[in-house]
Amino acid sequence: MTLTMTATTTSNRALKVLIVDDETLARARLRTLLGDCQSPAARVEGEAANATQAIEQLRRQPVDVVLLDIHMPGADGLTLAATLRSLPQAPAVVFVTAHAEHAVQAFELEAVDYLTKPVRLERLQKSLQKVERLAQATKGLEPDSPEEVLVIQERGRTERVPLSEVIYLKAELKYITVRTLAKRYILDGTISDLEEKHPTHFMRIHRNALVARRAVRALEKHFDSQEGEGWAVRLNGVEELLLVSRRQLTAVRDVIGV
Repeated sequence: MTLTMTATTTSNRALKVLIVDDETLARARLRTLLGDCQSPAARVEGEAANATQAIEQLRRQPVDVVLLDIHMPGADGLTLAATLRSLPQAPAVVFVTAHAEHAVQAFELEAVDYLTKPVRLERLQKSLQKVERLAQATKGLEPDSPEEVLVIQERGRTERVPLSEVIYLKAELKYITVRTLAKRYILDGTISDLEEKHPTHFMRIHRNALVARRAVRALEKHFDSQEGEGWAVRLNGVEELLLVSRRQLTAVRDVIGV
């Protein structure tokens, strides 16, 4: 699955936020925390106590991100998140809940982050930074900017592969494997050059691999026959795990929000 975000943002304006929680005090606390966020800044466009109210507000006023509780009367937050993905201007979703056990389901719905109550300002700020990076990487810094592509030449044909479709790039022998949901391509070049050219799209996780920031789903303990005990990332849309070097582990944790 490929996450599509039509709401765009830049560091020059505040992220538009909808708070969805059936508890009045919880909404008030989030509103206060959002008022203290600075990089990026956030502006509360509305509040909703249930899924029905949230959908009604979003149809009138699209937002960049929904801060969403899970346990609510009527349709719960997981159901609402699935519905939001079908909206013409689908917002990013950050779950804010007292229940940690739903994290796997949340990330299967391509949530940007999963926060447990009580939420700390620093942790909320990191979530908003992830929303902003994802919006920039998916749509470019301006709404009408041309989409960046990789130009790939294979077997006498030239193909333009949008960066938004690339899940990871992996150096193997003299070439780079470009992985999308549909297929693998072979690209002539270096990982370092691609990392330098497209820092908002990709992050390095290993000396031989870059992954799309939007595609990072989970960080897991992993044993590799050559490198031993370590860590690997799970990416949306592919079954394989990619190793994370010790040097890059902190950066990956920051993206996931661990």
